[in-house]
Amino acid sequence: MKQLLLKTASFLILYCTLYAHTAHSQQRNIQLHRLFENYYQASLQLDPISATFTGAHQYDNQLVNDGAVVYLAEKEQFDKKYLQLLTAFSRQSLNTADRISFDVLQEILHMDLARLKHHTEYLPMNQFSSIPLLIGQLGSGESAQPFAGIKDYENWQQRITAFSSWTDTAISNMRKGVAIGMVLPKALVIKMIPQLVSLAEKDSAKSVFFQPLNNMPTTITGATRERLKQSFLQSINAELLPAYQRLADYLQQEYLPHATDSAGLSGIPGGRALYNYYVRYFTTTDLTPEQLYETGIKEVARINAAMEELKKQIGFKGTLQEFFVFVRTAPQFMPFKTADEVLQAYRDIYDKVKPQLHTMLSVVPKATFEIRRVEAFREASQNGPSYSIGAMDGDRPGVFYVPVPDPKKINVTFLGMEATFLHEAIPGHHYQISLQQENKTLPTFRRSISFSAFTEGWALYCEAFGKQLGCYTTIDQQIGALNNEIHRAIRLVTDVGIHTGKMTREEAITYMLTHESISEEDAVTSVERYMAWPGQALTYKTGELEIIRLREECRKKLGSRFNLVRFNDALLQQGDMPLNVLEHYLQEWASKQ
Repeated sequence: MKQLLLKTASFLILYCTLYAHTAHSQQRNIQLHRLFENYYQASLQLDPISATFTGAHQYDNQLVNDGAVVYLAEKEQFDKKYLQLLTAFSRQSLNTADRISFDVLQEILHMDLARLKHHTEYLPMNQFSSIPLLIGQLGSGESAQPFAGIKDYENWQQRITAFSSWTDTAISNMRKGVAIGMVLPKALVIKMIPQLVSLAEKDSAKSVFFQPLNNMPTTITGATRERLKQSFLQSINAELLPAYQRLADYLQQEYLPHATDSAGLSGIPGGRALYNYYVRYFTTTDLTPEQLYETGIKEVARINAAMEELKKQIGFKGTLQEFFVFVRTAPQFMPFKTADEVLQAYRDIYDKVKPQLHTMLSVVPKATFEIRRVEAFREASQNGPSYSIGAMDGDRPGVFYVPVPDPKKINVTFLGMEATFLHEAIPGHHYQISLQQENKTLPTFRRSISFSAFTEGWALYCEAFGKQLGCYTTIDQQIGALNNEIHRAIRLVTDVGIHTGKMTREEAITYMLTHESISEEDAVTSVERYMAWPGQALTYKTGELEIIRLREECRKKLGSRFNLVRFNDALLQQGDMPLNVLEHYLQEWASKQ
């Protein structure tokens, strides 16, 4: 009896200790989630454009001057503050989901602080992605900036004023860059000037910025409507259009003569260190540029061999390069006469894929989805369809944007239309991003995408499921899928080649023309994209290959218990994350199956 009482007492002590520890851990997790939410809300103020795109509209009237010395100092203190706050928590005591979120926030903060050392504010814009282009999208009235009521129009006018200040700071920073030789390549500046000239267009019939005025809601009436029209016109004509003209004039008259002839970052002061930063930032791995380059060489060789096999199957007798020309130029692959026919072709692919999606995933997002043509001012610089993220609250759909500068030249095979849809739309970006936005078990800051290696890796991974999803039923479509895949493999070679000095712009273009079916015009646009956005092109193949490696590792570990749908569900269950964090998460997931 005495022994029983002692055992009971020992059990009670142990139970109370464990209960107290669990209660303490839960309390700490509540505190951690409070920190996450505080971080998110504060980060919206530091990035109001992103807030608008995620559907948080309380900052629609703001645009931070992100190149200003004051802002950069504020951002540095912000990042350091939250890194310090994270040290109050024991990472090892956290559950799986909280540990991932802890690691994600730590990665974001560390990389933000590392960027500050490289003075990227001296290169504030390019022809592919920049605040001026985003303002063009928002101001059209067809993007994330709402124009539904009086307050919305007033918000936009305040944002226009802020953009005028942003412009002056950007010009000042580019002058600082000129002084130390930290400048953009001439080839990119030449592409930027007509973009800015187009956005500075004063003719209201041609300018996107007058569209919200022409589409003003009928609920705004009388004197209020007239007052709003006049103030809106004043903001556009006196502030917005002159800001674009100042940028265009500065680039044309002052910056272009100082722009570098070098294609990559290795040609400017501090460029090698900056490229190493971008490689780490975008791949979220410790892979070196040289390792990525060698992986690219191997992948290009593998996919070229698969293309040779398809070439033989259709009986084409020429070289692989001649085959590329045939795929790109044969009239049989260009069936369209109108832009509507191109858009309908993508809608047909969607209808084909829908019934098979359950064989890949058991989860489906609630977010709506649309297929649209790219706006005219962006269309000329876009060399393929892209995905625009919907609002986090579901108020704005995810959009698959299709450029159709000339429908008669849209080639269904060489563009790989089916693979492109799987990547950019469903089940690629739209599913992954929408599920992440809708996942309310994640801290709010994690419901917005952060890591290209995961996001683009997932999308490229989805392309390989084409046959399973009812696509790639003909050799033509299979050629298109391979052409899409090799385009991403080539990026490993050309991105590293350009920015480490292994390749000139012309050599990178030639390499693309040698190893894939691509027009010279598209090869030029692609290479100039890599020049403008160092490291981002590395994310596709790096992410895809890592997901495949981890899948096969899980398959080997689980044997007959491995289930592909459950694995794919698990991939998306915790949102995007750095690839090194993904590895630990999936290893833990497999051990629990």
